[in-house]
Amino acid sequence: MPERIVVPCPMKRMQYVRRQSLETPPKRHRPSSRRPGARGLLRRMHFTAAGRGLHYSAARGVVESALRVLFRGDWPARAWGRLPVASSVRVVHRRIPLPTPRPSPLRIAFASDLHLGPTTSAKTLDEAFRLLAVARPDVLVLGGDYVFLDATPARARELEARVRDVPARLKVAVLGNHDLWTRHSLLEDALTRAGAVVLVNAAARLDDLAVVGLDDPWTGVPDGERAFAAAEGAALTIAVCHAPGGFRHARGRGALLYLCGHTHGGQVALPGGVPLVVPGGRLARRFPHGVHQVDGTTLFVSRGLGGVEIPLRAFAPPDIGLFDLG
Repeated sequence: MPERIVVPCPMKRMQYVRRQSLETPPKRHRPSSRRPGARGLLRRMHFTAAGRGLHYSAARGVVESALRVLFRGDWPARAWGRLPVASSVRVVHRRIPLPTPRPSPLRIAFASDLHLGPTTSAKTLDEAFRLLAVARPDVLVLGGDYVFLDATPARARELEARVRDVPARLKVAVLGNHDLWTRHSLLEDALTRAGAVVLVNAAARLDDLAVVGLDDPWTGVPDGERAFAAAEGAALTIAVCHAPGGFRHARGRGALLYLCGHTHGGQVALPGGVPLVVPGGRLARRFPHGVHQVDGTTLFVSRGLGGVEIPLRAFAPPDIGLFDLG
């Protein structure tokens, strides 16, 4: 019997190779094995700011990352809310006379430093916004720092609902350092949906009143010349900035009233309201809270409503401001 010789078929071999190449994805479609850059990795770990805010240190990133774990579920805010003091909000009410009296005063309401998150009780915010709604202001002014740690969709929705429920002919808002360190676009969109105008070195008008909004003096880029140019020709001008430090950009520009927060009045103070620590520089230490007269301008530094770092206030009660012009 002749020996059997098996010769490989070239066509079959080609078909096999072709099937194999179809089953193996081209190299260019494979998932990238490149590791994220150092800045991207730090941002994922919350060691750098998620927004445009300046001066976010690595040390702050480490502390806030630890607080995210420690305060998971916002339990400190709920615990503080069980205390009767959580529902206590002071109203600072002043009348500011005008050279030409108005038929009826123009009411300005101001609230700052809500700090939605693990260190602010919902009961405090409930009472504050109830008082704001009852006051029925002509203008609602918001001074920034709407969140602590993170701007989340849930917190943005809460901010929107609270601001929307305050009746006012004009609503304006500026951003604070804690906003600019996080995804501030979520907060800006929420404020806009609630009917507020977000001001960054710009002005909004209501009748003969201009409200000038300055960028945060520490983490932003304030521009007083540009902001007040937008208010040119107004009979009355007031200014708002997150922190007292912004007053140097408003000083001497004709603002009848300057509104700000940021300091929390120290948040933890000695009896009598003397703060232990005041963040925000020389002007913040000089004017840690309250109403002051400076070069013809009424300066109001609110203690704010919420807290940061710890869910505690001592001798620095939360407040809102009401100012009747005329």
